[in-house]
Amino acid sequence: MRESVEDRHRRILRLVRERESLRVTELAAALGISVETARRDVTALAEVGRVRRLHGSVTWPTAPLNARDARLARQVPTPPRGGPVLGMVVPTANYFYRSVIRGARDAATAAGARLLVGITEYHPDRDATQITNMVGAGADGLLLTPCWGIEGPSESDAARIAEVRVPTVLLERRIPLGLPGADLDRVASDHAGGTALAVHHLAGLGHRRIALLSRNTHTWPHIRRGYQAALGALGLPDDDISPADAARPGHFDEFERRADSLLELMRSEEVRAAIVHTDVDATNLLQRLLAQAVRVPEDFALVCYNDELAGLTDTPLTAVSPANHAVGETAVKLLLRRLEDPEVQRSAIEWLPELVIRQSCGAPTGA
Repeated sequence: MRESVEDRHRRILRLVRERESLRVTELAAALGISVETARRDVTALAEVGRVRRLHGSVTWPTAPLNARDARLARQVPTPPRGGPVLGMVVPTANYFYRSVIRGARDAATAAGARLLVGITEYHPDRDATQITNMVGAGADGLLLTPCWGIEGPSESDAARIAEVRVPTVLLERRIPLGLPGADLDRVASDHAGGTALAVHHLAGLGHRRIALLSRNTHTWPHIRRGYQAALGALGLPDDDISPADAARPGHFDEFERRADSLLELMRSEEVRAAIVHTDVDATNLLQRLLAQAVRVPEDFALVCYNDELAGLTDTPLTAVSPANHAVGETAVKLLLRRLEDPEVQRSAIEWLPELVIRQSCGAPTGA
């Protein structure tokens, strides 16, 4: 039977502890693995403080260093040791997740824990690889954002997460009731609530027709739900012109055609306000409006969902700003609580985004 990464890491740790120090080439020969595999495993273990790696050698963390290695070690920041090791698997380290990762790292550092971050780049088959690598590297618990489809996990998808052998907290994902793992701790933004804030804001400015244009992302179903709920409460018509095929994330060409439809609705004076997701798309739409001499917000009011670029445009955009940092921070705290007490009550926490009012609608004149 093929040896698992976790078992191989155990053998490495056992050998390094026995000898205290040896070269990576010697380690590979002793274990009967390739030098490349040994180097990769040593790097993974060094990142969580289980071993120390210096210029082709691997030593036990508490082993004494010779004079040369001691000098080299002093030049490298020493990570905290002794606390729990947490693994974090997310689709990307950019855009939305940058702040989520930062929040998780801040919380882990404050608690004396180590945080390892693995990126899947939205490839579903990499979820299992990253989880295996994290557990094999000694992670005591995991923060996971699996690469499921926009429609959510299948039963087999859910079962794979439920079978992870260490405590797990879901980030910006949930497993529906009735599927394995539905009771896992989870943290997310209340995207529906954030969108409802935007609808009520535009209605408060006097708009009775508010369009929604959203790219197909994992956030889109929640945005749609909040939009519809707010319209229903206010008695306003549904003007969602987003591409409807949730099975096709992104769907660039169709999204651009729907943006053209929004401009037609604007020219007919039926719709004078819109909520656009993402803020990158809202920024591009703003430039199209300005190029056609459409004044924002005098002729058209614009709110974007997400707040990474919204404040940097020529006309700063009013934005629904998810609490990304708080989501990452809370996820770490939930995981640490679960590690401390495996029987503690399960939690599902949602953070309500903030509506940041800027010049594209609602800001005082001259703001």
